Amino acid sequence: MAVVVLAMAAGWWLTRPQPLPPPAATVLGWQAQAWWLAGDGHPGLQDGPARQARLAEPWGLARDGLRGVYLSDAGDNNRIRYLDRHGQLRTVAGSDEGLADGPAAQARFHTPSGIALTADGALVIADTGNHAVRVLRDGVVSTLAGNGQPGQGDGAARQARLDAPMAVAVAADGRVYVADTFNDRIAVIHPDGQLRTLAGGQGPGLADGPGAAARFDTPTGLALDAQGVLWVADLGNDAIRRVHPDGRVDTVVGGPGERQLWQPQAVAITDDGVLYIGERLTGRVVQRSVQGHLSTVFGTDPASRLSRPAALALTPEGGLLVSDAGGMRLHWLRAQPAGEASVSGMIGPAAERPLPATEGRWPLAPQRGWHEVVGTLGEVRGTFAGKNRNHLHAGFDIRGDVGQRVLAIADGKVSSPLAAWSPNGQAEGLNVGELDYIHIRVGRTADGQALDPRFELLRDPRGRVERVRVRRGTRFAAGEVLGTINAQAHVHLQVGPGGYERNAIALGFAGFTDTLAPVIEDIRVLDDNEQVAGQRRDGRWHLPRSAGVVQLAVQARDQVDGNLARRRLGLYALGWQLLDAAGTPLPGFEQPQMNLEFNRMPPQGDAVLHAYGPDSGITVHGSAVTRFQYLVTNTVRDGRLARGGWDVSALPAGDYRVRISARDWHGNQAREGRELLLRLE
Repeated sequence: MAVVVLAMAAGWWLTRPQPLPPPAATVLGWQAQAWWLAGDGHPGLQDGPARQARLAEPWGLARDGLRGVYLSDAGDNNRIRYLDRHGQLRTVAGSDEGLADGPAAQARFHTPSGIALTADGALVIADTGNHAVRVLRDGVVSTLAGNGQPGQGDGAARQARLDAPMAVAVAADGRVYVADTFNDRIAVIHPDGQLRTLAGGQGPGLADGPGAAARFDTPTGLALDAQGVLWVADLGNDAIRRVHPDGRVDTVVGGPGERQLWQPQAVAITDDGVLYIGERLTGRVVQRSVQGHLSTVFGTDPASRLSRPAALALTPEGGLLVSDAGGMRLHWLRAQPAGEASVSGMIGPAAERPLPATEGRWPLAPQRGWHEVVGTLGEVRGTFAGKNRNHLHAGFDIRGDVGQRVLAIADGKVSSPLAAWSPNGQAEGLNVGELDYIHIRVGRTADGQALDPRFELLRDPRGRVERVRVRRGTRFAAGEVLGTINAQAHVHLQVGPGGYERNAIALGFAGFTDTLAPVIEDIRVLDDNEQVAGQRRDGRWHLPRSAGVVQLAVQARDQVDGNLARRRLGLYALGWQLLDAAGTPLPGFEQPQMNLEFNRMPPQGDAVLHAYGPDSGITVHGSAVTRFQYLVTNTVRDGRLARGGWDVSALPAGDYRVRISARDWHGNQAREGRELLLRLE
């Protein structure tokens, strides 16, 4: 029934026959349902029925009246796609990656991003990787601005230079506004063919004022309002800026003080001045009223969030189209109509999508030789301030020497306009494709020199690196150097976009074997307040039935072949069974309840408190010994989490056995210490 309702809703949007009346005032504070329109969550190039079609990196959106919607599809596709009113997705322009004008099917793009339609139906395209603005008109692609080389300069548009432009907006008089992203400026292409800087352009920063004095930091989204004011998603400043027709810039959200937005990447604005914002870091879509009030339209539930919302487009009914670049899908955000069931489509990338093709490589030399593993996904992590359960470990850690070169383990293309982060910080990292490489000096040798021109090092007046920039669309081949290990003395690998990280062990690493079974060190019972309930006596755990709902806490650890004997790692999956005194499973416990499985990273911030008990901790965060105490009666798996428990008051007094199932990624099962003899009194 859910599928039928979803199909009917999507079909209604795509096939409604006549124009709608002028829009009513925008509803404030509404909550959206995400209806899945196109893309099956797998990367690929496949036309046809929208939900079976495949996209690589859907980015820009432009509604073609009531007929359909254009999408720019970057990644490995580098094409312009079109979703028509009949629910069919087809390719309308683009071929191999490159720069070539001509008939649409032979034309070439390189990482097309934002798009916009002109009054006469031509499609303007921010061709990021080609440092150009292109136009698709009547089946032919031409270059409007840029010459294929990064740079900055005004003048005749075809000879002027841009640097990785990511968004365009078209005014009624034909002017084309350009977010010249890595030049940190807003440029205008005038109908006379001249390109001029409207605001910014002096390097990244945050400053309001007249155009030449204003500064932006990696602008990525543009929207023109009814008064001709340009609204800018200023990603690097976590801000929304306005550029007035005379070039004057002011900040409307963000700036110094409390952070309100988290990497705003996309914007759309209604006729009555209500702004919608897509956040890259959180996956939220936020509404801003004319009075400045912010509310979340979609994304309050981290378990059902967009992966990387890249563009927004308004629909006549007051809803929004949103391209989810990380999820490889197109969604329609709409209010739930009265009387309809609450049904949303698929969100995020497909769980079974292919992993990056690493061919067993490690991020350190030798890439096909063994290296010591010092951390796995799902392990408990604390803070340096002494909090022992702060978050779950999201990746796979490989020990290395400080200054050692970090190598790409797969071919990949940079998607994010902020692909490198935290310069000189302990968590400095770089994103390439689906892979994050963390605890590295990005793009720098051990003595701080740039590795190659793909890494732009911005330095402060004292010469210290304060920013490393890597342009969207940059490619790295497997084996190329990405940076050097920082003081953390290991490389942390993550697979998948935020909220959808997968266990990197699944990549497969040459020579990585595990024949050692996990060790269960302790089993005990805790009450609802995580205090010990009952006591161990005479080889049994004595527990009053009046304890009510309790938790089972299992202290266990794993090791892998070749590691130092002291190296304790977390387990992959744990569960429990309840048996009678003779060892026969009770009804409902014929098979272990495998509640904990770290196959992917749960997106909820409090997941660590569901997975781990109070005695957990690792030595780097103040614990004397690395200790993993698992709460096996709670659920943390498949990106879901839930509080659980065992109601002992529902059982008659007597003797029971609790049997623990604990295994590592390679399938080794704990063999000893698996059972807790229990007497309910």
